[in-house]
Amino acid sequence: MAVHANAPIIIKRKKIIAGGGHHGGAWKVAYADFVTAMMAFFMLMWLLNATTEQQRKGIADYFSPKVPISRVSGGGDGMFGGDTIFSQNEQTQTGTGVSRLVEGLDKPVGTEGAEAQAAQAAEVAALQNIEETLLGKGGESILSDQALRHVITRLTDEGLIIEIFDTDDSPLFEPDTATPTELMTDLSAVMAQVFGVVKNEVAVSGHTASRSLVVRDNPNWPLSTQRALAIRGLLVAGGLSPVRTARVVGYADRKLVVTNPMAVRNNRIEITLLRSDQPRPQSPGR
Repeated sequence: MAVHANAPIIIKRKKIIAGGGHHGGAWKVAYADFVTAMMAFFMLMWLLNATTEQQRKGIADYFSPKVPISRVSGGGDGMFGGDTIFSQNEQTQTGTGVSRLVEGLDKPVGTEGAEAQAAQAAEVAALQNIEETLLGKGGESILSDQALRHVITRLTDEGLIIEIFDTDDSPLFEPDTATPTELMTDLSAVMAQVFGVVKNEVAVSGHTASRSLVVRDNPNWPLSTQRALAIRGLLVAGGLSPVRTARVVGYADRKLVVTNPMAVRNNRIEITLLRSDQPRPQSPGR
């Protein structure tokens, strides 16, 4: 009998762990995604803190263009029906985007109607040009960086609304008075200069924040009206023709723009370049 014939047979099995277990690279990918997300978050926080309200609105509008998809066919077969996200620049052709302000552009009309539409489109384009001049959308703004912090604009069916508002550290008027600060005086001079390139009528409205105490005779009514009148006077002094003033109104604290009624953001002046095709309220005697 051979030596060690009855010795036990030992089988050695080697365990192989796929991916290297906790030494693999999968966790690195997840960690890299996390770090990237955190970096994007902190960049967002920094941008929100470093930009003005008007700049943030411009960024939001860039990522959310107000152009409907294929509202009117432009002859193409893509998702935009031949249009692009810049179709608001082609107002008389599609009737979409910003050109929606010119009502009826998508309806067939005769020669007179076409001329009226062309005039309306030219007026909207002029208002847009004023907006771009004030905010510097096409390059350098006519306003300083300090002044831009107080100004936002919006183009509506009524016309171009220019909203000038208080900030915590820079009011437009002396406290509880209708005396404009130097900043408000400079802004009014710039507005009067820019308004000289068009002939649209102008409306001025004054707004104030609510007061902490309820009083019998709310002083915000005369205060908002006096402030609107003061701005109207500054515009006229800056060169605006007095006959272009369509109305001057004080709304007190009845049209707030932020939830907190006592926030200084509610202290504001709205100057509107009125579109000529919009009806004007008539007095009972007219």
